[in-house]
Amino acid sequence: MIEYLGFNPEVLLLLVAEVALLLVSGMMSSSEVAYFSLTPAEIRRIKRGGSVATDSAAKLLSSPDMLLATILVVNNMVNIGTVVLSTQILDSLFVFHRFGFLINTVVVTFLLLLCGEVLPKVFAQGSTLRVALWFAQPLTLLKWLVYPLSLALVKTSTVVSERLSQKSNEISIEDLADAVDMTTATSSEEQKILSGIVNFASREVEEIMRPRMDIVAVEQTMSFEEVKQIITSSGYSRLPVYAESIDNIKGTLFVKDLIKHANRGDDFGWQSLIRDPYIVPMHKQITSLLEDFRSDKVHMAIVVDEYGATQGLLTLEDILEEVVGEISDESDTDESFYERIDNNTYIFDGKTHIVDMLRVLQLDDELFEDVQGRAETIAGLMLEIKRNFLKKGEQLSSHNIRFVVVAIEGHRIDKIKVITPNHD
Repeated sequence: MIEYLGFNPEVLLLLVAEVALLLVSGMMSSSEVAYFSLTPAEIRRIKRGGSVATDSAAKLLSSPDMLLATILVVNNMVNIGTVVLSTQILDSLFVFHRFGFLINTVVVTFLLLLCGEVLPKVFAQGSTLRVALWFAQPLTLLKWLVYPLSLALVKTSTVVSERLSQKSNEISIEDLADAVDMTTATSSEEQKILSGIVNFASREVEEIMRPRMDIVAVEQTMSFEEVKQIITSSGYSRLPVYAESIDNIKGTLFVKDLIKHANRGDDFGWQSLIRDPYIVPMHKQITSLLEDFRSDKVHMAIVVDEYGATQGLLTLEDILEEVVGEISDESDTDESFYERIDNNTYIFDGKTHIVDMLRVLQLDDELFEDVQGRAETIAGLMLEIKRNFLKKGEQLSSHNIRFVVVAIEGHRIDKIKVITPNHD
């Protein structure tokens, strides 16, 4: 199975070269352990200098990436040479009739692990400073011999690590939401604000706008007295102005512009005070709109669809309420968008946003995500589920939540009873 061919001078030279390569491999392995296991005190001792060895070691430590690259490059080159020489030596001494490749692999692997890795590293662990100083000058020489390869390795690894670090630093909205949900060191109010901030970035204008039917606006041909009455009854500081139809917005009327003309007669041409409207598409991101509000010093936007038809209205206050919750001022009434009947029964306005309802019910914001389609309000959700108009008293259920139509105004679902599970 194995035939011995005899020893010759060529094999002796190969053995000497093999031993030399194993010594270099051992030096690289022990140097890696020594330099990267130095204690802070040992590093300070090296940096104080005092000898050629400490000066060389200090220079190597000043660039740890290049040091590691040098060790890896030299060690891999030496290991490749060791494998080639070991195979040649075995082939010169023996003829393996069977399993020759397997025997060569086992012998070479054993030599590399024992003499090039295990023993040198065990030795270096016991005397890191001494080994670091012993091999400081040889490593400095090798550093310059393999400098191009080491530099290429360092540059490549830097690019890869930067890419990976950028990816690892990217946190999804879902991750942030989960982190907020697991937060226990904050109050419920603070947690609500954190949740609002997390959800803020992913929301679009249409999700929080005041719908078209709830817009309070003035017609361009109205008298000054009629305009003042609308302003007084609405309590708003800015009102859209339209011509003939709400789809034809001409501008915005600022109440502050009218104050100094409050005593003028009914024939006063208030239309001269109209400012240009700020129009935005309904799919615009809220974050982008907020930045526009800040840069353009605007507080109200008219929301239109792809055909230019008015779909709603959005103010700076509406955006802020998405983060901090409802903001009330002295002109607001105490009217709420819902009424609690008992622990499991609520009466909501049909125009209430689905997310607002779920927060009141303390349910997951995405509970109805699979059935709500493009609906944003409770009334819209019911229409999506029913796929048809509903009548007063009609009810339907989804995800163990029961909805009952309480009141209808025209073709609009005005009031909805919402019943959660476990209702008696």
